Amino acid sequence: MNKIQLYADQFTVKILDLLPNFFLAIFVLLAGIWVIKRFVRFLHRHFHRNSIDISLSEFLISIINVVLYVLLLISCASMIGIQTSSFVAVLGAAGLAVGLALQGSLSNFAGGVLILLFKPFRVGHNISSSNNVSGLVLKIDILYTTLKAGNGTTIYAPNGPLANAVINNVSDNETRQAEYKLNVAYDTNIDHARKAILAILEQDELVLKDPKPAVLVGSLGETGIVLIVRAWIENANFWKAYHANYQKLIETLSSSDIKLPNTTPQINLISNPVQN
Repeated sequence: MNKIQLYADQFTVKILDLLPNFFLAIFVLLAGIWVIKRFVRFLHRHFHRNSIDISLSEFLISIINVVLYVLLLISCASMIGIQTSSFVAVLGAAGLAVGLALQGSLSNFAGGVLILLFKPFRVGHNISSSNNVSGLVLKIDILYTTLKAGNGTTIYAPNGPLANAVINNVSDNETRQAEYKLNVAYDTNIDHARKAILAILEQDELVLKDPKPAVLVGSLGETGIVLIVRAWIENANFWKAYHANYQKLIETLSSSDIKLPNTTPQINLISNPVQN
């Protein structure tokens, strides 16, 4: 009985010693929860005010929320005498193992953060990249970007390689330059051909008058002179005007007195006299 009474007295003393720290830990826990909630609301307002993408903002806020609550629980546990060093070591080792196992996903996550923050392209933009990804952007998630290719197929591009690639965004500006390459014969009157081509472009209402269309001598090809035709078109009407004018240019060159290069192969037969 004396031993039991001794253990009971020691337990009571320990409980009494822990009571102040226990109440302090409860106070810190409640105050910490209140502060975390206020901080999360502030982040929501800040991200919304700065037009941060909602998928990125929600993901970041959820991570920050979990990290703050874990730190709060560890702090409260240490106040009441619970050893947290081993727990922190386990969390660190688990985080390292998860990080090594998810290297590709973490790279995609970092790429998604960069894309959503710096916005090299947005939903609805037509893009092409140096890693052979091209199409209409349908959705930008934290790990993958979804695009619709020109043939109608869906492309899921990892954000990591996409964020590190050179992006050609053809939808970022209101206007876009159309370029045509036309071959004419060497004995063609270049000024006459230039006037005929410019007349077609100037009649098209979709072709902008400023900057004016231009016809330049590009190079000397094997069969003729290569003329480069350039015209500026609004992005919304680009492909409609591009294909329509290409057809008009070819029809005009074929029906007018502008000489086209002769691409018909010639075969010369050389007969050698039979020697006796």
